[in-house]
Amino acid sequence: MMQKEVYIQESVRQWKDIIAHHLNLDIRKYERTLKKFNRGGLFLFAFFLILALFPSLFAPYSPTERFISYESPSTAHLLGTNDIGNDILSELVYGARISMMVGFASASISTLIGLMIGLCSGYFRGMPDELLMGFTDVVLTIPKIPLIIIIGAFLHPSIWTLILVLGLLSWESIARVVRSKTLQIREAGYVKSARCMGFSSFHIMVSDIFPNLIHILLPKFMLATASAMISEASLSFLGLGDISMKSWGIMLSFAFSRGGFIRDMWWWYLPPGICITLCVMSIALIGFGFEGGKENGKRGVDTE
Repeated sequence: MMQKEVYIQESVRQWKDIIAHHLNLDIRKYERTLKKFNRGGLFLFAFFLILALFPSLFAPYSPTERFISYESPSTAHLLGTNDIGNDILSELVYGARISMMVGFASASISTLIGLMIGLCSGYFRGMPDELLMGFTDVVLTIPKIPLIIIIGAFLHPSIWTLILVLGLLSWESIARVVRSKTLQIREAGYVKSARCMGFSSFHIMVSDIFPNLIHILLPKFMLATASAMISEASLSFLGLGDISMKSWGIMLSFAFSRGGFIRDMWWWYLPPGICITLCVMSIALIGFGFEGGKENGKRGVDTE
């Protein structure tokens, strides 16, 4: 009887080893695929970033320089010209700076607000936690796009207004994640030791808790950037963008309202749409890569 039980236990253990081995192989294949996508996202994002930082190196003309309107693609104008004779390729290159600036500026504001609210809520707990999380729940229920449309209709269309509104209405998920992590870290031994030694709450939050939040803030920041770029393009397409600063969304709006779609000028409306898609996809891939690295790090700690 004893030998039979030993045999059964040994068989179960062998099957567990076989299943774990195959699962690890599958996980490795999945991780390799993720790394390839993440590497591609980094290269694509680096390309758009260089395009935004140094547009004069890539644009054949100034975005305000005028030629014959509604020209088809040619050797002189690779993507033709628009309704007022501007070179579309030059507009496309310079538009990268505006679209990416809106995305990163809005994400910076939302990340900073979410960090402060989540950190204070998780560290102090009690009444501050209830008040801050209650306020977060209220903001979470506000329909953002309709509110932005209303604000944009009453205020003068400006890219700075758009950045401010997008940043002030996109921090709730960041605050919730930061609060959850802060609640976990504040019970760690080194935080309790710092509290016992008389360090201020501000010092503990900045020196002991914040460094452990960076790995969750980075993917949230990248995904917030992608979301802000999509929102900017959507609002600009609806005519609520700043026409004095041509982003990819403004280019799509002009192509729609000034005859680009009717004339079937694909070289006018298709390139900015493709650029928005590729840039947002590259940022999202980088964000997913950060999250994948975080999960791999957790798994490595668990296995140890």
